Amino acid sequence: MDSIGHSALKQTLTKSLFYLSCTVIAIVMFLPFYWSVLTSIKPDDEIFAMPIKWIPKHITFEHYRKAFSTVPFALYFWNSFFLAAMGVLANLFFGSLGGYAFAKLNFKLNKPIFRVLLAAMMIPGIVTMIPSVYVLRHLPLLGGNDILGHGGMGLMNSFWGIILPGASGTFAVFFMRQFFLTLPSDMMEMARIEGCGEFKIFWRIYLPLTKPALATLSIFTFQAGWNSFLWPMIVLNDPNKATIQMGLQAFSYNFQTDFGPMMAGALVAILPILVLFLALQRYFVQGIAFSGTKG
Repeated sequence: MDSIGHSALKQTLTKSLFYLSCTVIAIVMFLPFYWSVLTSIKPDDEIFAMPIKWIPKHITFEHYRKAFSTVPFALYFWNSFFLAAMGVLANLFFGSLGGYAFAKLNFKLNKPIFRVLLAAMMIPGIVTMIPSVYVLRHLPLLGGNDILGHGGMGLMNSFWGIILPGASGTFAVFFMRQFFLTLPSDMMEMARIEGCGEFKIFWRIYLPLTKPALATLSIFTFQAGWNSFLWPMIVLNDPNKATIQMGLQAFSYNFQTDFGPMMAGALVAILPILVLFLALQRYFVQGIAFSGTKG
């Protein structure tokens, strides 16, 4: 009985320590978000008051009003949503096509090309940024360019300059390939016997089975597109085409930062990602679990 009691006590202490550690970590992770919320609803004189006021005495929504009146926040919100949504649609379609080809089609250079794709994933985006700008700037017959790519701006200062370079990301192709590998090939062979074309097999049979992977990829792609700052800032110079991330910098000027409106704008900016995750969360874990089961 003593050994049993000692084992039960040890197990209880272990569980208590585990839950205590998880609680501490959760609080530490939550504090920055809580501080952002506080900053967005505190009056200016309470934001940096000492000692820190974790519960504000006065609540104001003036910072939210100022965030939308100082800059055309609604326009920036729409621009970011449009670019992120187009990025999601492009990656879902082309990423699925590429993933299906690598997973289900036996062509001569399947594995060598896929290895090149994996190698491309290891290259930091900052390395390819200047060549990408040069290509966009000198695309023939676009943006006033002649057939040799001179004389105009190409796709610079255009939404297409944001959408097209990331229309089929290497991660999207890799992720979808891993999911397609988990699906049986028997359906494909039967469909071919029935006379179905390759694209019809992909579109009608296999793509509907990838909803968990598509939902997961949608979250990743939308988040990346929505939070993108450096690339849109390089490509777009028209203020009417600015994104919400570019708009937040308007609250930093003359070596000062207006933290209240900035935090209000930042909280508004995370709402689409939060809504998307809540809508697709039932597919999220399933998609992650299936996508890495085969190599």
